[in-house]
Amino acid sequence: MCYMHICRQRKRPSFWSQTLRKPKKKGFPLLKQKRQIQSSVFQPVEMHLTACEPTSMSTAVVMEHPGDASLLQSCGTADSLASLEDATADSTANESSEEDSACAREEQSNAKVEHSIHPESGATARPNSLSLPVKGTELWTTHRDGEVKLRMGKSGPEAEPPLTVDQMFTSTVQRFGNYNALGWKEGEQWMTMTYNEYYKTCRIAAKSFLKLGLEKYHGVGILGFNSVEWFIADIGAILAGGFAVGIYTTNSPEACQYVAENCQANILVVENHKQLQKILQIQDKLPHLKAIIQYKDELKEKKPNLYTWAEFMDLGRDEPDAQLDDIISSQKPNQCCTLIYTSGTTGQPKGVMLSHDNLTWTAFVTGQDVSLTDADKLQEVIVSYLPLSHIAAQMIDIWLPMKAGGVTYFAEPDALKGSLVNTLREIRPTAFMGVPRVWEKMQEKMKSIGAKSSTVRRKVASWAKDVGLQTNLNKMELNGNLSRKPFNYRLAKRLVFRKVRKALGLDRCTRCYTGAAPITKDTLEFFLSLDIPLFELYGMSESSGPHTISLPDAFRLTSCGKVIPGCKTKIFSPDADGNGEICFWGRHVFMGYLNMPDKTEEALDADGWLHSGDLGKHDQDDFLFITGRIKELIITAGGENIPPVPIEDAVKEAVPLISNAMLIGDKRKFLSMLLTIKSQVNTETGAPEDELTPEAVEVCRKLGSTSTRVSEISGGRDRVVHAAIQEGINRVNEKATSNAQRIQKWTVLEKDFSIPGGELGPTMKLKRPVVMKMYKDQIENFYKEVLTPTTPDNPLPSK
Repeated sequence: MCYMHICRQRKRPSFWSQTLRKPKKKGFPLLKQKRQIQSSVFQPVEMHLTACEPTSMSTAVVMEHPGDASLLQSCGTADSLASLEDATADSTANESSEEDSACAREEQSNAKVEHSIHPESGATARPNSLSLPVKGTELWTTHRDGEVKLRMGKSGPEAEPPLTVDQMFTSTVQRFGNYNALGWKEGEQWMTMTYNEYYKTCRIAAKSFLKLGLEKYHGVGILGFNSVEWFIADIGAILAGGFAVGIYTTNSPEACQYVAENCQANILVVENHKQLQKILQIQDKLPHLKAIIQYKDELKEKKPNLYTWAEFMDLGRDEPDAQLDDIISSQKPNQCCTLIYTSGTTGQPKGVMLSHDNLTWTAFVTGQDVSLTDADKLQEVIVSYLPLSHIAAQMIDIWLPMKAGGVTYFAEPDALKGSLVNTLREIRPTAFMGVPRVWEKMQEKMKSIGAKSSTVRRKVASWAKDVGLQTNLNKMELNGNLSRKPFNYRLAKRLVFRKVRKALGLDRCTRCYTGAAPITKDTLEFFLSLDIPLFELYGMSESSGPHTISLPDAFRLTSCGKVIPGCKTKIFSPDADGNGEICFWGRHVFMGYLNMPDKTEEALDADGWLHSGDLGKHDQDDFLFITGRIKELIITAGGENIPPVPIEDAVKEAVPLISNAMLIGDKRKFLSMLLTIKSQVNTETGAPEDELTPEAVEVCRKLGSTSTRVSEISGGRDRVVHAAIQEGINRVNEKATSNAQRIQKWTVLEKDFSIPGGELGPTMKLKRPVVMKMYKDQIENFYKEVLTPTTPDNPLPSK
């Protein structure tokens, strides 16, 4: 695959090219560019660390303001910098449990606790929750102007000097000021912005926010797809002393109102007319709202306090720097700067308070862990497309590249509808994060193309995949220390693997990550067989993104890897198999939930451990495996505890037609399952259609079925497909550890689960309570009195 030709004809210049500079012939990442790098000038922070009484885990410090600092002459800004090691930074985070991290859990005074790294860290039973005394002396707060003790250590990453966002940013500007920081497309032309320009523009945005009346510790809500304006609004809000608050683009007006009200938003930044309409419906109910800014397209009508992006930026362009400099110099690393709102699957969304140190320290240690290179050695390249209302996307797209001087390119708004692969081919990222559904879609597309290939090509591909899988499994077992690759692997790489990577735009990508939701072993093995190992990550909003990461020399299939440097994991109250609740410790742990002390006390125990609500265990080499979620755990009427995900994954693997599976059985006499079939997706709306995917049609043909639509299969209409599904479920049931874990009934629904349909969250995670409510009638049909339940010997038709 060759790169897209860059057309010299383009649309009228954007606001950026008009106000920053003329486009240079260096926007395309592969074109060689002459760069002049400013000499690195570091100035130590005058930071007074007051030692507080130690917790059971580490030393904590109270932050005092570092005082005045020298100005960064090129930008005219206050800039107090800490001396940093030359750390590398980028890569990723998984929000496995952000919707409902605070979970109900039994208190067991004599429970055993497994410690993954430091056996001495943690109590046997969960201690009583904290009460909140003097400001800045405890590990958590729920007050918008609160300060927390940092979980500092005496050496290693835990002892790294705390930084504000401004301090990290200005350090990068000094080191990599002339390097590209952001890239976006206008027509067929890639435009770029350097770190010098990036920082100056964020300062202008900050002054504009202040001119509009942004108050300290009030929100700037951002509602729209990833863009340069999104980043600048986010960082500008932080520099101006407000909170950066991402809002889900799929939110209803009422959901937007809740977030804006909760964070006391003074300003809302929206992408286009569609998102603007949501805000206009609710603006009269937002007493703190002072202005609305639309950053794409022309305004269709003028209204008071409604601005275009260009008008907004003009407000602060000529404003003096003094007020902004005073605000920046007053900021402390242990104060809140960002709010991440959980998706509210099990109740009202919670505002996760993240401090400056949460963001800057997590970027530092994660970059070290994944061995990212600084820009002056080899610049890291990222593609931004995942929802920025999630901490995973913010950490990968904003903070990690900033720490290493990497460059972030923005995908098109229809990235998840098909254009993403085109962007990947053009940009050729060095690291890429995909949620499981992205990898699954790639897998389906490649299988579909492969099915149409000639017999010879299919045989070569099959041989190469066998070689690739075996070689990479051997490499995995040896922790990456495969001394010499076998000849057949090198041949397969030349004939197949390189071509596949180039077709996907991943030919120079050394780190492919997956996270935010469970991924099947089948998908992991598929890409591993193509010499594309997918490294699983795990974390949550409450841990500023990553907590464990898989690495090229340290990964296991279906494991989420090992804990990042400077952090700790413990398994709370493990059972006989070692399964228990996963708990986190480290400077990445959040400050608290805004205005929700009760929820905060549920999430954090008295020693400062974050209880994730996820179930997991460690193997003998300290790799973490997620085995379920406490709130998802099915407890049958007979009292048996059953984690649903392993059974659901087994069914999807046994029956290639199945897209989504959801196990039912809580407080029921037996297990049942809702199934959906793989179908085409509307490229405009993202909604599932009735037509089967090419892969699903091919499976039907092999079974002897002529079905091409979901409606021809659902409800037991296609007996051939029905029998094949039952056979697959029978195979899964044969491996069940007990009769209670056997699936007794199932049905195929009329349409697949989707984000627009409400069954899936923004990261494609299954919203179980929503599905239970939506398909209540079908579920109740499972449990109506019948003469005999479904068994392998007596299958009943689905209802």
